[in-house]
Amino acid sequence: MQSEAKSPKEYMESLPEDRRAAMEQLRKVFSENLPKGFEETMSYGMLGWVVPHSIYPKGYHCNPKTALPFLSVASQKNFIAVYHMGVYSDPKLLEWFTSEYPKHVKTKLDMGKSCIRFKKPDQIPFELLGELAQKVTVEDWISTYESILSKGVKQS
Repeated sequence: MQSEAKSPKEYMESLPEDRRAAMEQLRKVFSENLPKGFEETMSYGMLGWVVPHSIYPKGYHCNPKTALPFLSVASQKNFIAVYHMGVYSDPKLLEWFTSEYPKHVKTKLDMGKSCIRFKKPDQIPFELLGELAQKVTVEDWISTYESILSKGVKQS
């Protein structure tokens, strides 16, 4: 479900009432914990944080006019999703996250490559997601991203 919202504020206001509090808390957690340099925006119809062109002028390789994506949050049809490119691209970070998750939530981790799905908003581990947000700086992400591109691995 891609939103047609043009701004993060408009996106948040468009959310269904039963998702709004959890989404507002996620937005707050990421805004307060992501290292300096990431910029909040609308990205692919979701609330996102990117490395802006002012820091990384090359932009995203799939579309250089697009800022380099890093993290997105979306209210999907059946769940709330957090898309974190760090856990997708860094095996050590993924290992840390998957080992920490059971310490915070009793339910099984529902995760794809970069997508962490939460079917019950009251079971989102906000503190853990805040810790996750702190672990990758803009510089770290650019370095990881460029390393992936130099190996010819397509990431999209």
